[in-house]
Amino acid sequence: MRHTPIRWTRRAVVAGALALLGACSTPNLQTPRADAAAPTPVVGEVRVLSSGGFTAAYQTLAPLYEAASGVKIVSSYGASIGNAPDSIPSRLARGEKFDIIILADNALDKFVAQGQAQAGSKVDLGRSLIGASVRKGTTPRPDVSTVPALKASLLGARSIAYSASASGTYLSEDLFPRLGVWGQIQDKSRKIMSERVGAVVARGDAELGFQQVSELLTFTELDYLGPLPDEVQQKVFFSAGIVQGAPNPEGARRFIRYLASPAAAGVIRATGLDPVAKAH
Repeated sequence: MRHTPIRWTRRAVVAGALALLGACSTPNLQTPRADAAAPTPVVGEVRVLSSGGFTAAYQTLAPLYEAASGVKIVSSYGASIGNAPDSIPSRLARGEKFDIIILADNALDKFVAQGQAQAGSKVDLGRSLIGASVRKGTTPRPDVSTVPALKASLLGARSIAYSASASGTYLSEDLFPRLGVWGQIQDKSRKIMSERVGAVVARGDAELGFQQVSELLTFTELDYLGPLPDEVQQKVFFSAGIVQGAPNPEGARRFIRYLASPAAAGVIRATGLDPVAKAH
């Protein structure tokens, strides 16, 4: 599967944001009952906590939305699961205030079930795949295109890095044991906390790295090997939801609607995700 950059222009995305501002005056998202008792909105500010898989698209789209709307987007980042100090669960547990969380859909569902995100506020933004990368120029180039080739590459790698987030949990707790290689590769495998896997591979601290494709493609010093084979691929959506007790739920709904719109689809696709909305 090749990821071909999609042509998009700043003017087109800004125009889409402007158009949506009018359309968002009556959001079509379900409005949770909690909104009726929500605090007075923080005028002109939306606070967002995003996990890594959507970061590349988000870091392009948020400034464009700010420019078009005049709304200040305050951004923070953390892993969708785990107990690292900057992870989404840890930050919400500490009582840090956010309007929106963006993370893997199954992790968002858990926050809704626990009452930390508003029921009915979940919106899918893009589908993600897990891929692999090595440092540029690595020879022989590992092959991950088929299940037998993936197993051989895992066994042959000197060291392996995988994310501490949802994709890494799937690899270490499900896929690698299911492939029958975990007992042989566990000692040379490392879960990466509070850092992107690509950064670890780029500086030579791991030979073979696995993470969401959207996070690997941002590293120009790496050779992207491709996604995992379809039959063992974990296909998850990155979704946005409104935090329970959000200071600005109305501003949150408008920004989420923009991120899920056709105006944002080209940017989302260019960063390695399959957007839910289709580009104009």
